[in-house]
Amino acid sequence: MSVARVTEITSASTKGFDDAVQQGVARASKTLRNVRGAWIKEQHVRCDNGKIVEYQVNMMVTFVLDD
Repeated sequence: MSVARVTEITSASTKGFDDAVQQGVARASKTLRNVRGAWIKEQHVRCDNGKIVEYQVNMMVTFVLDD
């Protein structure tokens, strides 16, 4: 039987939402073992002078605990 845990993280990128998700999962995987998935909870953009300068995602990362 597997037991999983979920943790919430925030990641940002100047390129786009997809890049923010990729960076967030990659960084979480450096600290958390057995990352199995992520649920994108929220998406935000930061604007400056009417232009988007940063894409941010809040995501719930699921990982399986070691036995």
